[in-house]
Amino acid sequence: MNDEHAHSHEHAHGDDPTNAECADFLERIVRLIDNELEPGDCTIVRAHIDSCSPCLERYDLQRTVKTLVARSCGETAPDDLRARVRIQIQEIQVRITGA
Repeated sequence: MNDEHAHSHEHAHGDDPTNAECADFLERIVRLIDNELEPGDCTIVRAHIDSCSPCLERYDLQRTVKTLVARSCGETAPDDLRARVRIQIQEIQVRITGA
């Protein structure tokens, strides 16, 4: 499949992100970002993203969110925040157990 053929189809929905075809691609876009797709599927998903503005926006948003989450998972919360969270958890446990 050459590039010209891969990009030759235009979506009838224009910029409508509710299109059934696009809904099918949402999960595949996330799997593409996570490197969980077979090479052939990667080509199909990338061709769709290249020809569909709403899906390209979703791809960019998902990638940005995953990058931010990954970066924040490597950070340690400040000691005072950790202490406040521990106190709140203990207070909730006391309320639940009635002790």
